[in-house]
Amino acid sequence: MMKSINRLVLFICLCLTACQNNAGAGNDNAGTGSEVINRHPDHLIYTKHARCRMNCRHIDEAEVQEILEKGRINYRKSEPAGRPDPKYALEGTTRDGQPVRIVFAPAKRGMVVITVIDLGTEWSCDCK
Repeated sequence: MMKSINRLVLFICLCLTACQNNAGAGNDNAGTGSEVINRHPDHLIYTKHARCRMNCRHIDEAEVQEILEKGRINYRKSEPAGRPDPKYALEGTTRDGQPVRIVFAPAKRGMVVITVIDLGTEWSCDCK
C-alpha cells in the first residue's frame, strides 16, 4: 500500500515538473530541474558517507558543485517526497570526464550531499 502511495506521489511530481518544463520551454534551465532544487545554496553539507565516496572515486568539491549547478535530475533515482527531506539524484559529467550521479537533500540547514556515484567505473571503497 505504501509503495503505491509513493509511486502515485512520484507520478504527480513528474507530471507537475513536465508541465513546468513545457511552460518554460524558452528557458535555458528547462529540463534541468532547477525549479525544484536550489542550484546555488549558501553552502553544502557533506555526510561522512559522501566524503568517503568522493575520496574513493576521486571526485572533489568543485565537481560536486558543478553537478549541482548543471546536472540533470534523474527522477527514477530521486525521492522528491522523501522524509524528513526530499532527495534528488543529479547526473552529469565532471570536468575530467567522469559520468556521475550525486544525491542531494535540500534541508533547512543547507544542501546535504548524501552520496557520490561514478557511473562509469566500479571503485573499491570501504565506506560504511
